[in-house]
Amino acid sequence: MRLRRRDTPRKFAVPSSTPPLPLIWVFLRLALFGGCQAVAVLAQETQPPPNSPGTTPSAQSDASVPRKRTPVALFVMLDKKSIVFPDIAADSARLSTGQKFKLFVDSGISLHTLAESSLGAAISQAADSPHGYGQGGDGYAKRFGSSMASGASSNFFGTFLLASAFHQDPRFFPERDPTFGRSVKYSLQRIFVTRDDEGRDVANWSGLMGPLLSEGLANAYWPEQDRTAGQTFQRYGIDLGVRLGGNMLREYWPVFFRKVRGSPRPQAQQK
Repeated sequence: MRLRRRDTPRKFAVPSSTPPLPLIWVFLRLALFGGCQAVAVLAQETQPPPNSPGTTPSAQSDASVPRKRTPVALFVMLDKKSIVFPDIAADSARLSTGQKFKLFVDSGISLHTLAESSLGAAISQAADSPHGYGQGGDGYAKRFGSSMASGASSNFFGTFLLASAFHQDPRFFPERDPTFGRSVKYSLQRIFVTRDDEGRDVANWSGLMGPLLSEGLANAYWPEQDRTAGQTFQRYGIDLGVRLGGNMLREYWPVFFRKVRGSPRPQAQQK
């Protein structure tokens, strides 16, 4: 008597659409490194020493100014901090770690951030991107919330955490008397170059790594099919393009602000 073999259904492996784990670990390790550096900065930050006898304040201020500095007379300062672009420099003073944290908070709820997220969500809604968010009011709310969360995390990493760790100034210093061609060149340059706490031009590691870490973190709430490494870097490239347009607006904001308010010409920053 022959025994009939009972067929069992075969199991097929379903490809996973989740992001590769090594990439996530890279983002987490970079964030952890930046956090450790920021803690070290906070621990080492001390108050400036009091005036010593026999030394005038002017002599101390002259001694504290570094010899090699950017020609700051080319920049123009706003009379007060802007509620539209809080990261436009309103003075030349060095920012403390606490001031960088406050700048991160102000930038996350500023008018330009709300307008940018609203417009970006509308454009993504029209293009049905990402498709996993769907359409209608719920889809728009998800896209708007995702944009706000991405902007907040980018400001946290770039404006506060990494800027404090690398001793960099996250503010934007508009040029004096900008022309269109020069503004495009300067706005593009400031994506890759920034000022350190001493006023010197340095590589903008905080501004470049902040959006990258933010997009890596965004994979936690983006639809599963949009969490690949390629799409993460694609969103990062879009972020840098948006940053270029934002720098152009910041470049002309003092000129626009002066014309709308009828205020006198802001003074150039002095050495």
